Amino acid sequence: MKDNQTALAGISVLDVTQVMAGPFCAMQLCDMGADVIKVEPPTGDSTRRMAGAAGTDSPAFNAVNRGKRGIVLNLKSAGGLDAFRRLARRADIIIENYRPGVMRRLGLDYQTLVADHPGLIYASVSGYGQTGPSAGKGGFDLVAQGVSGLMSITGEPGGAPVKVGVPLTDLGAGLFALSAILLALFHRERTGRGQHIDTSLVEAGVALSVWEATEFFTTGLAPQPMGSAHRMSAPYQAVRCADGYITLAAANDGLFARLCELIGHPEWITRQEFSTDSSRVRHRAALVSLIESATETRPRAEWMALFEANGLPCGPVNTYDQVFADPHIQARNMVLETDHPTLGRLRTLGTPIKMSKTPLVAGRRAPLLGEHTREVLAEIGYGDTEIAELLDAMG
Repeated sequence: MKDNQTALAGISVLDVTQVMAGPFCAMQLCDMGADVIKVEPPTGDSTRRMAGAAGTDSPAFNAVNRGKRGIVLNLKSAGGLDAFRRLARRADIIIENYRPGVMRRLGLDYQTLVADHPGLIYASVSGYGQTGPSAGKGGFDLVAQGVSGLMSITGEPGGAPVKVGVPLTDLGAGLFALSAILLALFHRERTGRGQHIDTSLVEAGVALSVWEATEFFTTGLAPQPMGSAHRMSAPYQAVRCADGYITLAAANDGLFARLCELIGHPEWITRQEFSTDSSRVRHRAALVSLIESATETRPRAEWMALFEANGLPCGPVNTYDQVFADPHIQARNMVLETDHPTLGRLRTLGTPIKMSKTPLVAGRRAPLLGEHTREVLAEIGYGDTEIAELLDAMG
């Protein structure tokens, strides 16, 4: 693919982030065609040492840093700071996820850098945001899920708090930051001016709690965990069959009537407690018990074949081995393979974004630790001797 076929060709990004939220955001920009330079300390991003690591490389690091160029700079040294500032003067976007105040103490904050670079777009992703009484606290997805309320509504009724299976606040904060960066690029096209972006894990968790906030604002009562059920509609959850579970989304009166007919109980349609979506929500437990008394008599495949043939939304509850063996997932290129110098042949996730004119590029590996340091420093004017001195100073 030629560079001019990618949406962000010619856009330069400095990724000064670690672990998940910031790297995930920067990786999306990389997939969109930006030149993303991953700036790591001499010890590297901590995900390089996660499970399955081979030296300073790991599948986890590769999963959120594909396609980037990697350099090592010691930002605690004068030489490292000077190199970063020179890179920043050429960058369109900087993404950082240090605790609020750290970049300011280093002299690398937005207010300092924008003085010489008014078009700079600078995104800060943190645990709690750049302002507010909790701003100085560290940012971890588990903690943010608890603070934002997500853990209080996840799991089965009456059970212990449960974390959402994926790091939802990390990924959510990264995607919100991505949206803001793209907005800021559009704004800069019209005005020539960049801006500072401030997003956080906790706010991502709160912002994604759409139905839960609606319930609380409407009733004044704190939402409770509901297992797989939907708090605004029923039946809309996993139901038991003879050999496991399927999901069933009979989310309106018409679909509910169709369900009743298909499972052989048309009399449920006229029962007062099931006559509207609101009443079905109030009597959800009794309704699901009745549905499962029917679905438990036959295996999943039979019910899905019947429901799908009659336009009733349903699906299997897949494990990940089943997900990645699914012909549809494979046909949509959600599983990619790449060769890595130390990890060998890697399977990685594809991108869910399909674009007809500017397709994304996702099938590349992540950089080795410091792999492109010499190359990038040479691009900003460092000579061989200066590069050698800078690298020697980092040990």
